[in-house]
Amino acid sequence: MIDEWKVLIPRLTHLIDKAEKFFSQHEAINLEDETNLILGQYSTFRWQIRFGIPRLVPVLHPDLANPNDLIGINREVDTLDRNTRQFLCGLPANHVLLWGDRGTGKSSLVKAIFNRYESHGLRLIEVNKDGLIYLQELTELLWNRQESYVLFCDDLSFDNQEAEYRELKAMLEGGISAKPDNVLIYATSNRRHLMPRQIVENKFPATDQDELYPRETIEEKVSLSDRFGLRIAFQRISRKTYLDIVSHYAHQRKLPISDDELEREAIEWEASSSGRSGRVARQLIDDLEGRLKL
Repeated sequence: MIDEWKVLIPRLTHLIDKAEKFFSQHEAINLEDETNLILGQYSTFRWQIRFGIPRLVPVLHPDLANPNDLIGINREVDTLDRNTRQFLCGLPANHVLLWGDRGTGKSSLVKAIFNRYESHGLRLIEVNKDGLIYLQELTELLWNRQESYVLFCDDLSFDNQEAEYRELKAMLEGGISAKPDNVLIYATSNRRHLMPRQIVENKFPATDQDELYPRETIEEKVSLSDRFGLRIAFQRISRKTYLDIVSHYAHQRKLPISDDELEREAIEWEASSSGRSGRVARQLIDDLEGRLKL
């Protein structure tokens, strides 16, 4: 009986391997057909990982921004707009890192640029951190498409122990695989270098536990952000810009409130919030509109 099992087990293992290979190939074909169908019908997507399997899911109701609502960041708008136009014209263009203070319009700018150029063939795919491991698989699906795709990595940052950033580094530059001409990465982050920096990194080694060449650690951390050819900085807005944003939203929604009363509401709201930003201004207008119409 034991001898029979010794003969049978390798055969069963071989059959299982063949079955897994068959179903994997069948699933890959179905996934490619399904993806091509989705890419032809929609313009905004999410690269989603379920049970370890990546899939492209259409976003049926995208939250887009109006370029006219971006107040006080004209230089940043012009820079990203120019890079995107180069990309759409088939000219050399850069991957972009938008970094800086929270609530200053980084994500809104990416969505506004997409909104402006969707009719020109621009497509937007949101890629979360867990989807970075499968970036190569995503680009293979997009390789022969006629549209231009921006992979949108929002609020991106990495801890020292996380390995996903290596996949992103390879995608940006340095990997063995070629990069498709119809794909760019636009990422936003509150961190300039996407990874935390410690004061100790600037010190010389003092004990046996310290790294002998601390500069190599620094180089590793900044090497990811360096692979973004275009880095756009966002600073905290001035009070005048904050009030201009509040006034813009109030007039856009036709709120029945005087300029003096609106300014008083804006200053009080700012004092009780996390500071001045476009996000805070919009939150004020949402609250104010609700109170006025209640």
